[in-house]
Amino acid sequence: MKKHIPNLITFGNLFAGSIACLYAFQADFLWAFIFMFIGIFFDFFDGMAARILNVKSELGLQLDSLADMVTSGLVPGIVMFHLIGKSVNPDFSFQEFDFASVDVVALFGFLITLGSAYRLAKFNIDTRQTDAFIGLPTPANAIFITSLAMSIQDLSFLQNVYVLCLISVLSYYILNAEIKLIALKFKNLNLKENWYRFLLILISVVLIISLQFLAVPMIIAFYIILSIIISKKEA
Repeated sequence: MKKHIPNLITFGNLFAGSIACLYAFQADFLWAFIFMFIGIFFDFFDGMAARILNVKSELGLQLDSLADMVTSGLVPGIVMFHLIGKSVNPDFSFQEFDFASVDVVALFGFLITLGSAYRLAKFNIDTRQTDAFIGLPTPANAIFITSLAMSIQDLSFLQNVYVLCLISVLSYYILNAEIKLIALKFKNLNLKENWYRFLLILISVVLIISLQFLAVPMIIAFYIILSIIISKKEA
């Protein structure tokens, strides 16, 4: 029975991600973010459960990626689809999408979904990503993209179609870039070995308390910059 526990947690990820998709299609970004975050929460613990129970399997690995494809790949793509659509047509809606109209540019948002699929496929066959990530993990990217939708009223430049398309391109790139990024996996709580992980968590907490959703893009940017600094220091 215990060998099925990690897979049940993974199903929790997939189920939450599916609900997030429903809200994302309705442009209800708050609830899409909440259920996406719940899915990512499950995603964090399925691998941990497999290690603790010593029931890691190839099936679990593939199932995990398929669930992530929905929660961390499709959801942010739908969110960006809506953001780009609204930037070119204030009356844009999924229900009235028309390939023959200017709305078609909104499909550019699904470049994020394609980039996520490519990254997840590479991750499954890349033996280098045990202690660190190569490229931005899909959950971090999904949180980043969805948080932009929550911050759009405070950041007017996010209503520009060119900016949104550029973000989509950069998202595809950073997901698959050959950049070594920190993995928040603690082998122990030694401060000397994990100071940068503790720093990232501390900065994240402070920013979220003070800026809420606006903090998320800053946290992701800080995460990437800190990872590059640590990577060069260890090289």
